[in-house]
Amino acid sequence: MNRLEVEKEISKVFFNIFGRECPFTIEELEEKFAFDVKLPKQVKDSVTGEITWSEMENSKKYIKQDTMRKYDKAKGWMVSKREIKSLEDIINIWNRINFTTTERIYNSINVSESDTIYDSENIFRSTDCRKCKNMIFSDGCGDCEGVIASQRTGNSINCIRVDDSTACSNSYNVICSAKIVNSYFIQDCNNLYECMFCSHISSRRFCIANMQFTEQEYYEIKKVIVDWILSK
Repeated sequence: MNRLEVEKEISKVFFNIFGRECPFTIEELEEKFAFDVKLPKQVKDSVTGEITWSEMENSKKYIKQDTMRKYDKAKGWMVSKREIKSLEDIINIWNRINFTTTERIYNSINVSESDTIYDSENIFRSTDCRKCKNMIFSDGCGDCEGVIASQRTGNSINCIRVDDSTACSNSYNVICSAKIVNSYFIQDCNNLYECMFCSHISSRRFCIANMQFTEQEYYEIKKVIVDWILSK
C-alpha cells in the first residue's frame, strides 16, 4: 500500500468506529495506537543496500525475498565443494551464504513494509497476517478486514487495538472478547453492542463500566469519550 491508500483506509476505519475523520498522521497513529504491537523493523538488504522490512531483529545479514529469488535465478545459491578441515570451516562458508530473508510475502498483493504475509491484500507495516485485507500496523491476525494496531485477532472488521479477540466490528480497544460491536474499552466480554468500559459481562447493550444506561444517556456520554480518544 502507498501512503495515499493507507490514509484512505485509516479514514474509513475511523469513520466506521468513531463517526469522525482521523485527526492523526500515519506516524502519529502508529505512536498513539500501535506502540505495543510487534511490527516489522526497517533494516538494510546486505546484497543491494536497499531498505527492507523484517520481523527478525537480531540478524546480522538480511536479504529481500525478491533479491534472494533474483540471485538464485542469476547465479544460484550452491557453492563449489571444498575441503573441510574443521567445524569452523563449515561455519565460515555458511556465514557467507546465510541471510535472513525479509518481506516474505506469499500469495498476496499490494503489500508494503511488511513481513510474513499470507493470502492477503492491501497490507501496510504488519506481520504474520493470514487471509486479511486492508490491514495496518497489525500482528498475528487472520480473516480480518480494515483492522489497525491489533494483535492475535480473527474474523473482525473495522477495529482498532483489538487483541486476542474474534468476531468484532466497529470497535476500539477490545481484549480477549468475542462478538463485540460498536464498543470501546472492552475486556473479557461476549456479545456486546454499544458498550464502553465493560469487563466480564455478556449479552448487553448501552452499558458503561458494567452499569446499564438508557440509549439516550449512553450516546450523550459516548460523544465525550470519542472527544477524549481522538484528542492529541
